[in-house]
Amino acid sequence: MRIPGGPWLLLGLALVVVAGAAWYMLLDGPGPAPEVLSAGRPPKALPIAVMGDSDSHSYQDRLSFPPGTDSRGGPLRERTFSWLEILARLRADEVDPGPWLEWGTSGIKSSVRRRLGLPVGRIPRKEDYLYNFANSGAACDDLMTGPFRQAPWLAELMGKEPQRWQGGIVVIRIGLNDWMKLLGVQAENPDAAEVNAAISRCATRYEEAMALLRQHVPGLRFLLVGIANEVDDPGQFDRFQSAPETRNIRMALDRFNGAIRALAERTPGAAYFDVDGWFQRLWGARSEDGVPRYRTVTVGGEFEVNNTAGDDPHNALLADHHAGTVWSALIVQAMVQRLRDAFGVALTPIADDELWRFLQPLVRPQRVRAPGS
Repeated sequence: MRIPGGPWLLLGLALVVVAGAAWYMLLDGPGPAPEVLSAGRPPKALPIAVMGDSDSHSYQDRLSFPPGTDSRGGPLRERTFSWLEILARLRADEVDPGPWLEWGTSGIKSSVRRRLGLPVGRIPRKEDYLYNFANSGAACDDLMTGPFRQAPWLAELMGKEPQRWQGGIVVIRIGLNDWMKLLGVQAENPDAAEVNAAISRCATRYEEAMALLRQHVPGLRFLLVGIANEVDDPGQFDRFQSAPETRNIRMALDRFNGAIRALAERTPGAAYFDVDGWFQRLWGARSEDGVPRYRTVTVGGEFEVNNTAGDDPHNALLADHHAGTVWSALIVQAMVQRLRDAFGVALTPIADDELWRFLQPLVRPQRVRAPGS
């Protein structure tokens, strides 16, 4: 049977398919429209952007963490939040991380757009606050290089509103994915070549990212967040239970955080937030010989939270070992105070009673009474 039009028809169909594919690859071109950038913006809110890893990737991102999955809270996912999600709720009129929206480019489309020199917005495509460029799995190199390259893509977006970002704050919280895989090496030798390389790499990427962003917005300020001690994760409790290992890991971590702290101290308009010190003040640490000996943290005068893992909010960490809602809320409380102390920003401190009013319906939702009960 002969096809009408023969090879010319097939060629035409092929061209249509190619043109359609090309058009699809070129979608999401210039990024959010100006009206999207300013959607719902509080009049005098402090602009805040974030670069980092899964510690800052918003938990309510339904693209990365589809409802019904075991990640980020499991069955309690709808009331399980990251630190940025809590900050945006508690200080909705005072901070502005941008509107919540689905935006960015992923997969083949992002690769094609990058090869053509076209903007990609941010990678990956996710549902999050516009100025949150943190993505799960990111390491320090992802601040500047590779497909994610958070600082260059963020700089491109900030370039649409440079005046607004004068005096804005970028929180950089990354490095744990570089560090946690070296725990065994640290336990044996805190000055090992791999350890030194990770410290140098992360400090360099932090510094490069700040310099690049300030080329676009000279008045930007930065909060550099250190990393916690991975041996405090419940998943590590059966390891490193000796005095030498405990001491070596502590020495290595202090060197890593010390490098980030020193960078903040020598960079005008930058400050350091000590996550490790914050954790120790609340939950404590292992004993000198590596035995887990952690305190119980009580919020609201009654709700106890232990340094354990599970999706129930009595656990500091979720079942997937990311920060639980109470942990996230407590760190927001401390971060707000650090921002006030470091930069004199007009953020209202978060009092303990306010924090508990926010947390109570999340950790102890009211049961709906049956009719007649």
